[in-house]
Amino acid sequence: MYFMKNKNIFTFLILFFLTVILCQKAKTEPNFDYKIYTPENITEVSKSVAVAKKDSQIIFIVDFSNSMNDTIDGKTKIDMARNTLAEILPKIPADIKTGLRVYGHKAGFTYLQGCQASTLTVPLATRNYQEILTSLYKTNATGWTPITYSLKQAINNDFTGTTGKKHIILLTDGGENCDESPCTYVINLMKTRNDVKIDVIAFDIHDIEANNQLRCTALMTSGKFLSAQNEQDLSNSLFETVGINKDVRGSIKIPKE
Repeated sequence: MYFMKNKNIFTFLILFFLTVILCQKAKTEPNFDYKIYTPENITEVSKSVAVAKKDSQIIFIVDFSNSMNDTIDGKTKIDMARNTLAEILPKIPADIKTGLRVYGHKAGFTYLQGCQASTLTVPLATRNYQEILTSLYKTNATGWTPITYSLKQAINNDFTGTTGKKHIILLTDGGENCDESPCTYVINLMKTRNDVKIDVIAFDIHDIEANNQLRCTALMTSGKFLSAQNEQDLSNSLFETVGINKDVRGSIKIPKE
């Protein structure tokens, strides 16, 4: 009887100390787990985000991960992205600065290299659509999907020296697979910033969790979340994010590969 009593006390003490250790660990370790955000959750928080002013600068962030080589109706997704951007770029008003950041264009020899494969290939400037398209056609889809790292680089570096609303248009065919979720990042960002708007075009994404994360990323910044399943959807989505009429005339030279 005495032995059983002491055994119970000993077991209780072990469980107590294990609970304390696990709680402390949870507080100190970063949590990169994805959480599902419903439109109802997002709406309540988004009410505090300031209304965007007229865009004067746009950074396009384009996915060049390996999955963009997959085909839809016999055409690769990356070629569809190039085609639709070639259609829209010359129609953007001449007084709006545009820039291009790509990610996933380098596989890297290590996890860290692959997850930092994000480059501003065309800095913000006016009337630079030809440079953007040239860069798109010179870049190959090959690597991973560092969305959050790319957003951080764009917000912290690509808009340096600019004022006003910082508009990002993210075109991706997958969710984050390197860093913390982009949703978590923008929730924390919006606590101190109201000059960033992120529109997200989810291209051929059928994963519910990835779509929820990307939807949160857009709506938390008063941006638009658009889902595209083919080239026509992609074209319509890009025109909607830029806010211009598809009938506006424009011409552009397609670079020779």
